[in-house]
Amino acid sequence: MFFIGRNLDSATCLEGSLKLKEIAYIHSEAYAAGELKHGPISLIEDGTLVVAIATNPPLFDKTMSNVKEVIARGADVLGITVEGLEDEIHKTTDSAIFIPKTDILYQPSLSVVPLQTFAYYVALMRGCDVDKPRNLAKSVTVE
Repeated sequence: MFFIGRNLDSATCLEGSLKLKEIAYIHSEAYAAGELKHGPISLIEDGTLVVAIATNPPLFDKTMSNVKEVIARGADVLGITVEGLEDEIHKTTDSAIFIPKTDILYQPSLSVVPLQTFAYYVALMRGCDVDKPRNLAKSVTVE
């Protein structure tokens, strides 16, 4: 599974990928969408799930261009974007999640919620104990 996004969305992708690894034990990677042609695109094949985060309207079309590249290689794409871009994202992705639009600097705080929820439900479907993920501590102690 891959998470792709541009600018602040790429940082949000890192959190989504990490959460999926932590509680669902699924290997995933996060990449800046503009970097796909530098290697990660070669890993996309039929049935690969790509989560594309596109919450920055000025970068939306560029992100959708990357989405078209992964779709051409057989990926299934879940898009996450802001309200107001519903029609646009449905033209490209297989399914989409919409979050409220806010100031671009606060957008990651909203877009991370569906990623964490997604990881939670994937973990439950796989029978994972989300309250006690293996090899993780709920707190870190410093000596």
